[in-house]
Parts: sequence; structure tokens; C-alpha cells
Amino acid sequence: MKTSIRIVGAAAVLSLTAAIAHSAVENEAVKARMDSMSTIGMSLKTLGDMAKGTTDFDAAAANAAIDAVAAEAATIPTLFEPQETDPESEALPAIWENWDDFTAKAGDLETAATNASGSIASVEDIGAAMQAIGPTCMACHREYRE
Repeated sequence: MKTSIRIVGAAAVLSLTAAIAHSAVENEAVKARMDSMSTIGMSLKTLGDMAKGTTDFDAAAANAAIDAVAAEAATIPTLFEPQETDPESEALPAIWENWDDFTAKAGDLETAATNASGSIASVEDIGAAMQAIGPTCMACHREYRE
């Protein structure tokens, strides 16, 4: 569970950083990508807060958060298809240089979240879901994000 909480904590920090960066983004395609990533991050924060006991456990909200991750993950290839940039963007050119790998990693996130969808019946179930989802986020961020 501690690993899951660390992954969720990292996602929350990344979401806050992204939210601050959004205010200066001028390119609409980049802003749409950043908004999507923020939705994923905020969904993971919801799960993390429940796992840590910061907020009360709510199975419906937890499953909705998982569903939001899956839905946003499904849009990643479309959002990143335009090779657009912005000074505030953290997307690396490696995304488009290694497009097949990038989209496969987005698919891994979607699959992990889809597989976890509907599986959260208790706070303990969050850990298992995050153990599946967290590494897929990190795999992409390590290679494709500044």
C-alpha cells in the first residue's frame, strides 16, 4: 500500500505543477493535452486521498475516478497526434520519434484502468488498482515528459 500511496502522491504533485503551467499555455492543442493529464492526476489524487484516509472512502467516487483515468487514457493518442508545442509544454519530441511505443504505453494505462474499473469495493482495493495503474503512468513520464 505504501508504494501505491507514493505513486498517488507523485501524481498529485505533478497535477498541481501542471495546473500552474496551464495558466501560461497559449497553444490550444497543448492545453487540451495538459487538461487531460490533469484530469488523470486529479483522479489519482482522489484515490490517493481515500487510500491515505484524508477523505472518506466512497466506492462510487473511487470507481468514477478509475473510469475517468480510463477515458482520458483512451484520448491520449488523439491528443498527442498533432506535433504541436508550447513553451510551457513538458512533452518531449521523443513522443513523435517513438510514436508506436508512446501509444502502446497510453494503451497500457487505458488497459490497467479499464481492468480496475468497477473493482473498488473497499479502501483496500485502491492499492491493487494503483499498483496496476501507477507503473503505466511512470513508464510514459520517464521517457516522454520533461
